Amino acid sequence: MHGSHRQSRKIARHVPRVLIVDDSAVARAVLARMTREGGQFVLAGAVADIPAALAFLAGERVDLILLDLEMPGVDGLTGLPDLVAVGDGARILVVSSNCEQGAAATVQALALGAADTLVKPGGAGFVGPFAEVLRDRMMRLTERTMPQECLPLAPHPANAPFDVVAIGASTGGIHALSGVLRAVPKAFDRPILITQHLPASFSPYFAAQMAVLGNRPCEVATDRLRLMPGRIVVAPGDAHIVAVSIGESGCAVRLSEEPVPNGNMPSVDPMLSSLAQVYGPRMLAIILSGMGRDGLEGAIAVRRAGGTVVVQDEASSVVWGMPGAVAGAGYADAVMAPDAIGELIAAQVQRR
Repeated sequence: MHGSHRQSRKIARHVPRVLIVDDSAVARAVLARMTREGGQFVLAGAVADIPAALAFLAGERVDLILLDLEMPGVDGLTGLPDLVAVGDGARILVVSSNCEQGAAATVQALALGAADTLVKPGGAGFVGPFAEVLRDRMMRLTERTMPQECLPLAPHPANAPFDVVAIGASTGGIHALSGVLRAVPKAFDRPILITQHLPASFSPYFAAQMAVLGNRPCEVATDRLRLMPGRIVVAPGDAHIVAVSIGESGCAVRLSEEPVPNGNMPSVDPMLSSLAQVYGPRMLAIILSGMGRDGLEGAIAVRRAGGTVVVQDEASSVVWGMPGAVAGAGYADAVMAPDAIGELIAAQVQRR
């Protein structure tokens, strides 16, 4: 927040309850010990498969589910949507050896509703640093915050016409992207750019997933790539997207590895700020679930250029950091659930 704007404050509430779903008795025991250590979490249960997890959740409420992917019978990916539905708001942290760098299963799990993923090490690796990383992820995913004070700007229509859509997201963003893109008809013919915080090796799998969800071609941005109608372009994991005007021929993408103040690579801010310079008021910027404040400076640039900024609502966000920062600073024209954001984009088709 800027200056006098109030920051989110953590609320002292109940200790988060955790359910472990893993077919390995050893893994369940180790994860259970890590969960109990420090008294920051309550181990609500530990089960060996998806049916047992669903039965448990039918009678118990938990805040976090630690889920393995490789299990006999119903595997973790297949069971994930049911866990999301029955979990009633529980965050799902996938802890699996399948979550290697670049693994397609990781991106698919995030698209299906997992809040985050973590590689489960083998043998001696199941101690030491892994325990610290695991607890840190668990703490981040179960933090409760006070509602942010949203400071409205002068009225600005969230249904203004636009020629480009730019989306920024981080933790929880891939599932939110699924909700947005599924609501956008194939007839929508404007370019869509996405900066999602992911490692570079995930980029090809992420692009493939976005192509399926968006029902349109999607490619990882390359230097000097020209933006084309009806296509999705995603930032590579090791560079920012920077838009440049090419006159009457439209807009092209340059890639930048310059450090940015928020420390993210790729960062949402350079994408939004540069697109605002090219498209001005004919731009729609969307900020989805994610930790931190990446996208705030870009949103300010979009609003100053006359463009429209829409952010994901807190109720549907895994982490309301990025969208909350924009809303709290007063730069959001609308605060909406992902499917409603998709419908807002879809409405552009009927207006033409």
